[in-house]
Amino acid sequence: MKQTITLTVNGDEFQLAVDPRRTLLEVLREELHLTGAKKNCNEGECGACTVIMDGKAVSSCLVLAVQARGKKIETIEGLARNGKLHPLQEAFVKHGGLQCGFCTPGMIMSAKALLDKNPRPTEDEIKTAIAGNLCRCTGYVKILESIKAVVDGKG
Repeated sequence: MKQTITLTVNGDEFQLAVDPRRTLLEVLREELHLTGAKKNCNEGECGACTVIMDGKAVSSCLVLAVQARGKKIETIEGLARNGKLHPLQEAFVKHGGLQCGFCTPGMIMSAKALLDKNPRPTEDEIKTAIAGNLCRCTGYVKILESIKAVVDGKG
């Protein structure tokens, strides 16, 4: 039996009737057509589905949509404003922090959650923040350089 929920995603409210067993990731991708968060491991191990919920980076594959009721959700689609990329997005492009792009949205959302709380993190704090995000292409060096460039104001 479906439940009616209201989700606040990227500042917009959506009222949806959802099966209580559906994950936030499924609802974001299939109902709201926000496909930046990727479905990959479906076990919270890879970080490809990372979104920010009430200021915290979470694996949206592990959150039921009904659990997100009343929470503020941010996805990669909500970062750009007025046609201008977020500084983290710009830095990933400028400093080569992406290759295939599959992990990039989750990586950026994890970094954003960190920088929202701590705008001057150490390299170790950055590494800890993105530890749950797997990248099979870059080896993390360019990802760290991209995030550090934003921290250092060199985005």
